[in-house]
Amino acid sequence: MVQYRAFDEIVDFITSIPKPEQILTFKPSFQTQSRLDDLLEKKRNTLLNENELQELEQYKMIEHLMRMAKKKARKQIENHEPIHS
Repeated sequence: MVQYRAFDEIVDFITSIPKPEQILTFKPSFQTQSRLDDLLEKKRNTLLNENELQELEQYKMIEHLMRMAKKKARKQIENHEPIHS
């Protein structure tokens, strides 16, 4: 079964209505990072099953989302833009 802990973390973070500075400093929890590290290690050793492969893809999607959010937050800080422009 695919775990959604990382999605839960992102949803909790987004619904907290973070300031741009908080977006820039966001990091996943130790548990989430540890799980990701485990999946990446298994992938290097070609030991991922189908569910784990799907879970790893979910992490990639979340990482992309956060990179986009951080890019926009950085721009808002540089331009002193309001959060919702």
